[in-house]
Amino acid sequence: MDLDGYDKKILEIIQKQGRISNQELADAINLSPSPCLRRVRQLEESGLIDGYVGMVNARKLGLTLLSIIQIVMDKHTPERFATFEKSIAQCKEVLECHLITGQSADYVLKVIVKDMDDFQQFLLHKLTRIDGVSGVHSSFVLKSPVNTTALPL
Repeated sequence: MDLDGYDKKILEIIQKQGRISNQELADAINLSPSPCLRRVRQLEESGLIDGYVGMVNARKLGLTLLSIIQIVMDKHTPERFATFEKSIAQCKEVLECHLITGQSADYVLKVIVKDMDDFQQFLLHKLTRIDGVSGVHSSFVLKSPVNTTALPL
């Protein structure tokens, strides 16, 4: 799908203000409401707009320990990777899981928990019990000077 200036503006605004009304969006991009809504629906139908979510404040939920974990697998087979991915998808603490190259690790995870005790429970009772996990290297986030979900357009 070719994006024109209006489409890009719509995507930029929706990424930052997912609950914006069609009228407010139309006003912000200098377009009348009807064509604005048509464009938003086209962006949704094309899959460029994947969905809408609410951003929840982790700290207010007591989730204060954010970690980046590198995972080393014992075997590099499609079956072993599929087993790991299926298992890790069931862990509510895991915010992101990426299969990576260029490192000694096979996967990198972004994990959030309440505190170090919860992290230990996650590590010992979930993560290291997944078949094929042979190495775990954890780093803890001290500060996040850039933290966005908005994609560059």
